[in-house]
Amino acid sequence: MFDDTIAAIATPLGEGGLAVIRLSGLRTLAIADLVFLPVGKNSFKPSAAPSHTLQFGKIVRGEQMIDEVLLAVLRAPRTFTREDTVEISCHGGLLPAKLVLDALLAAGARLAGPGEFTKRAFLNGRLDLAQAEAVADLIHSRTELALAAANEQLAGKLSQRINRLRDDLMHTLAHVEAHIDFPDEDIAPDTRADLLRRLEAGLAFMAELLATADEGQILRRGIRAAIVGRPNAGKSSLLNQLLGRERAIVSHLPGTTRDTIEETANIRGVPVVFIDTAGLREAGDEIEREGIRRSRASLAQAELILHVLDAGEPLTAADQNYLAEFAGKKRILVRNKSDLALKLELPADRNGPTREMIEVSCVSGQGIEALKDAIKSLVWAGEIRAGMLEVAINSRHQDALNRACAAAQLATDALRAHATLELVAMDLRQAANAVGEIVGKTTTEDLLDSIFSSFCIGK
Repeated sequence: MFDDTIAAIATPLGEGGLAVIRLSGLRTLAIADLVFLPVGKNSFKPSAAPSHTLQFGKIVRGEQMIDEVLLAVLRAPRTFTREDTVEISCHGGLLPAKLVLDALLAAGARLAGPGEFTKRAFLNGRLDLAQAEAVADLIHSRTELALAAANEQLAGKLSQRINRLRDDLMHTLAHVEAHIDFPDEDIAPDTRADLLRRLEAGLAFMAELLATADEGQILRRGIRAAIVGRPNAGKSSLLNQLLGRERAIVSHLPGTTRDTIEETANIRGVPVVFIDTAGLREAGDEIEREGIRRSRASLAQAELILHVLDAGEPLTAADQNYLAEFAGKKRILVRNKSDLALKLELPADRNGPTREMIEVSCVSGQGIEALKDAIKSLVWAGEIRAGMLEVAINSRHQDALNRACAAAQLATDALRAHATLELVAMDLRQAANAVGEIVGKTTTEDLLDSIFSSFCIGK
């Protein structure tokens, strides 16, 4: 339990129907008493109100009435932070919420830092570190699959498996250390075989978790797909079709797109950041040159290329150059204007191992659904199963598991080679500590600061 009390606006700033200001800590009820004036015979001061009740009243600062509010009283430990908590719902808008927050700060609260409410929930044992990260994933979810994965992690599905893995490693470590205390007695063959089986099972389980890393990254941050091609091939029209709305300006004049345009779409449950690039050609002026430079930078970062070709025009030297340039990347060739007479033929041997051709018409929308299927199958191998969502790890988990896997493998090799048990124990301890980092059983203040600094203030 912390000895200070924190406050922050928990809803996005701006005009809206409601805003919520959150207060948590040891002096929560006393501070709320100083600013809340109950209205009506059935409303109470926060310190006198039963837990998990709503009180109607006014927020005041001295003689100034700020706003009529509903105040929720949530007493420890049945709260998100496991501390006494008050949540004040006032009228939406930047000024009412700011004035309510100012009143709480003047009464003795401290402005919360990014993610500090969730950090307190972790430090007070309400959540483990993997569950705390899932809170941020939940907020930033852009597809239903990402939301489902975040909810599974928040429910503790990944944590349960990680804790079992760590318990097995600690159990094996305890056996090894017990034998270290009796150096004259070697480990019996059947005991050694049992310890090796445990370690091999742990290594196999870590490999299974590590196999979900790519899918976890895709669900959390999506993939970047650059739409490229020569001017007037229909890149902006394709972006509009994929988004289902008019986002980019479409014109028959080449060079209309002079800057990169980025928009995120839900493609079969996978968040895809589409980047409409300026046509790759010799630029006519300084502005277009800058647009093409930015396009090149976006192409370098893209994980998928949608190369748009004009079906109504013969293959040009520029088309052939782009086919060769992007042959080493994951790509889909999109033959646009399929409603016109076909004049574009592609050489069979020029398109690299990742070639896939989809026929579309950005005027009628024909082929767009097939293109979405192709995008999903290219970036996500196989079907998206519920079990995958339970354990889709993030990059921090991946790093910890890679270190744990390396240490556990060293311990396995040493145990199999009858090496000194002190070395086996050292490697096992490193493996268990690395696994413990995932759920926060072994962690540092720097790591916590790094994780929670990415949260919004008020969460």
